[in-house]
Amino acid sequence: MTRFYFVDVFADRPLTGNPLALVPDADDLTVPQMQAIAREFNQSETTFLLRPEEDGVDWRLRSYTPAGVEVDGAGHNALGAWLWLAEQGLTGDRPAVTMRQRIGAEVLAVEILRAPGRPIRIVMDQGAPSFGKQVTDDERLTAALGLEPRHLSPDAVAQVVSTGVAHLLVPLATREAVDAAVAQSRDLAAILAESGGEGCYLYTTAGDDEAAAYTRFFNPTVGIAEDPATGTAAGPLAVALVRSGRVPAGEPVLIEQGHHLGRPSRIRVDVTGDRVRLSGSGLVTAHGELRLA
Repeated sequence: MTRFYFVDVFADRPLTGNPLALVPDADDLTVPQMQAIAREFNQSETTFLLRPEEDGVDWRLRSYTPAGVEVDGAGHNALGAWLWLAEQGLTGDRPAVTMRQRIGAEVLAVEILRAPGRPIRIVMDQGAPSFGKQVTDDERLTAALGLEPRHLSPDAVAQVVSTGVAHLLVPLATREAVDAAVAQSRDLAAILAESGGEGCYLYTTAGDDEAAAYTRFFNPTVGIAEDPATGTAAGPLAVALVRSGRVPAGEPVLIEQGHHLGRPSRIRVDVTGDRVRLSGSGLVTAHGELRLA
């Protein structure tokens, strides 16, 4: 039997945040088995924990969508795995511990922070920022989102940005516009393919909340209709907001997501030059055993 866990990531209570299916001790699983397990769980991502194959790495992670697509980048797929490792006592018990993870082609630092009376907090490095294509056909873009050009923000342009995974960031004028979006999956997937983005992150900086942005994420290219908390998109958005001056340099960037799905999530990103660090908490909400034969 194969053990599995569900972890609510970027959450402060059960049944919020972004649920992650996690399978530890996955070294003996084949790729087709991992893909089948991800399809069985039908979460936005299922992460498999493996022993490292090289020095200087503590754990190796592989993550798959229900469509069988392997995804890289340090987002909720990785943060949830480290929350489980910390809860299991596999990261030591010091107030601050730094470890290293391999995700795809990258080896990235992870910091596990503990404080009395507070949830464990995971801080992960993402990749160096890079800026890609801009999407300037407002009519086509908004039609693919079930919106109109008037819903776009005049203060920024839609652009692909990456901190490990490239996503198209689309600025909208209001929260109401973000909530009103209905992705036309085929049309949006075509725009993403042409622009070099994997997913589409809608955001607005309008509102009085202490969060810097209110967001939603669509990813038809890997079979995710909507994701309640997307760390690999939050990093690029934080970089874009800091570089454009919409968030003061040196301040944490707080991002709200998941409200439309009834799973409110809060993501923190710290940007210092080209260093991008994603952080959050969460909790293990379920566990069990999976029969494979």
